[in-house]
Amino acid sequence: MGQTLSQASSQGAHSHEARARGPRLIALAGPFQCGKTTLLEAILAHAGAIPRQGPVAAGASVGDSSPEARAHQMSVEANVATVDYMGDRYTFVDLPGSVEFAHDSRNILPAADAAVVVCEADPRKIPALQLILRQLEELGVPHFIFLNKIDAATIDVREALSILQQASRTPLLLRQIPIWNNGVAVGFIDLALERAYVYREHAPSEVVDISGGDVATEKEARYSMLERLADYDDALMEELISDIEPPRDQIFDDLTKELRAGLVVPLFIGSAERGAGVTRLLKAMRHEAPGIEATRVRLGVGESGPALARVFRTIHTPHGGKMSVARVLRGAFADGQTVASPQGEDRVSGMSHLMGAATSKTTEAKTGDVVALGRLDHAQTGDTIVADARAGAADLQKTRAETPDPVHALALNVKDRKDEMRLAAAMTKLIEEDPSLVFVHDQELSQIKLFGQGEMHLRVALERLASRFNVAVDFSKPTVAYRETIRHKVTVRGRHKKQSGGHGQFGDVVMEIAPRGRGEGFAFSERVHGGSVPRQYFSSVEAGCQDALLHGPLGFPVVDVEAVLTDGSYHSVDSSDMAFRTAARIGMSEALEKAEPILLEPVLAVDIFVPSDAMSRATGIVSARRGQIMGFGPREGWEGWDKLETLIPEAEMDNLIVELRSATAGAGFYQARFDHLAEVVGKQARDIVAAHTAKAHAG
Repeated sequence: MGQTLSQASSQGAHSHEARARGPRLIALAGPFQCGKTTLLEAILAHAGAIPRQGPVAAGASVGDSSPEARAHQMSVEANVATVDYMGDRYTFVDLPGSVEFAHDSRNILPAADAAVVVCEADPRKIPALQLILRQLEELGVPHFIFLNKIDAATIDVREALSILQQASRTPLLLRQIPIWNNGVAVGFIDLALERAYVYREHAPSEVVDISGGDVATEKEARYSMLERLADYDDALMEELISDIEPPRDQIFDDLTKELRAGLVVPLFIGSAERGAGVTRLLKAMRHEAPGIEATRVRLGVGESGPALARVFRTIHTPHGGKMSVARVLRGAFADGQTVASPQGEDRVSGMSHLMGAATSKTTEAKTGDVVALGRLDHAQTGDTIVADARAGAADLQKTRAETPDPVHALALNVKDRKDEMRLAAAMTKLIEEDPSLVFVHDQELSQIKLFGQGEMHLRVALERLASRFNVAVDFSKPTVAYRETIRHKVTVRGRHKKQSGGHGQFGDVVMEIAPRGRGEGFAFSERVHGGSVPRQYFSSVEAGCQDALLHGPLGFPVVDVEAVLTDGSYHSVDSSDMAFRTAARIGMSEALEKAEPILLEPVLAVDIFVPSDAMSRATGIVSARRGQIMGFGPREGWEGWDKLETLIPEAEMDNLIVELRSATAGAGFYQARFDHLAEVVGKQARDIVAAHTAKAHAG
């Protein structure tokens, strides 16, 4: 029948009664607009951390408290809240659901003990759910599913389970079934407890008897749950075959162990907006979720050694300065203590627990705690910090989570020249908070560029620039780095002669200028005979040729040409390095005009990943952008996904990610890299050159 549970779980057996001790970190994840922030609010109300559950849409919630989140009515950063529930401390981190802000999860999820994935049985959101579940599976983070909005459900829970299973490689385990009354879910039956509950608005559910009509349904669903558990427990399988009712403690023991081993994903139901089903979810987390010991094992952090924490978020506050939000994985940290990060040492200046935007001071953080550490100037998001740099040297080498490649870009222009330095300083702080932003000063194009994960991602970054750092910018589509080359071989003479009293200037060169293969760059050689150009001037001739390549006749840098110095003359007194450099520049410029210059544009190799049912829409998007489809097929290891290999001109990449996400309910994405330069012809080439010339004259 396969391995037993004791063999499957590397963490050993944990009885249901011997639940994990100490503070725990629980991540709330899920697709966009599935109710994660509402669930956080319901949890805080049930735990007594807030007097009542505030409506998210009204901007009254603990989560989504930033001006940008409330303006756009969506989570745009992770929200942290630490509460006590039934004598245990929990920190909940509400992760943004939009894929544009999903980068936060890369540093947070590894430090979490478990996750609750909030979702709906909506087939349109399955690809987005699949991305989240795949990340949890690959990280090895145990997770529950909370099927939200059960009060508005229009399908049977078994059908919902079938839909959601498409997104998970790990078997989903139905833990509860709804109690229906006139087509509305008014409560649920807990299959492990064999107990029925009726929902009460923003209050604990009321225990009721299982009615006659639900008895058979409950028996069938419970047996299916036990069969799934028995796949990993031979003793339970023997009991089921022998028609022996297993003890309740044994069932909970299996539920706990199989969750922690990543063998099953328990599915709970409820309504976050009404606070329904939240108590049972909290109790499942309390008894079944693993603690810090298991998380340390997963992260490869030893039990002994100096105090150690992982920074998973950075926040710059208007008055308190920089805060590094960290999970203590080992030992304890105290206010005023010196700590080391990979970049250097800092002294902790203030420690706080977080409740959304609110903070409460503390003086010590123990193993398992999540705490905001003040003024750690060297520490960055994703860093490991230790209390002793020498003893914890190996721990400091742990790598950060990789940041996703950017997929959207804007060119920025400060409205006030005086703000250029302030812009750079402000962007440094924003990138500390959000490492997925990339800020580049492109010297060639004289452009400041901001790269990120999508249109909304960059819009929020610019809003923060204006509101928090008082730096206002205009933005536009980034300029494409066009190039030019030549079509024919020509021979030219470049001559520079100037007499102005005393020593003059004289340089004379004859050169053959020819095109090279695409991507071969510039090459220089000489075939001079008889010393017509002394060897000492060869490097100056080469430098003069390269000077001319910086700005070709069409207005762009010139690539893929070769220059061969064949002849020339010199003056024993007036010739110099500068004279020959000038002569070569003159000759090369003339040659480029004569050799039929052509315009080149960068073309990117773009790998597009979309759900299979969106493939036709994706190919249409590529074709509309002058793209070429080079190949397509199933995405390896991803059931229900396809990969499209394409070549797309860089000039056509603007808003590609916006279109892809619109066509895939937010789940599609791409990876791009430079591939080659391709010729641009006809009216398109003329328009590009004309626009570039007009811009140069205007500048």
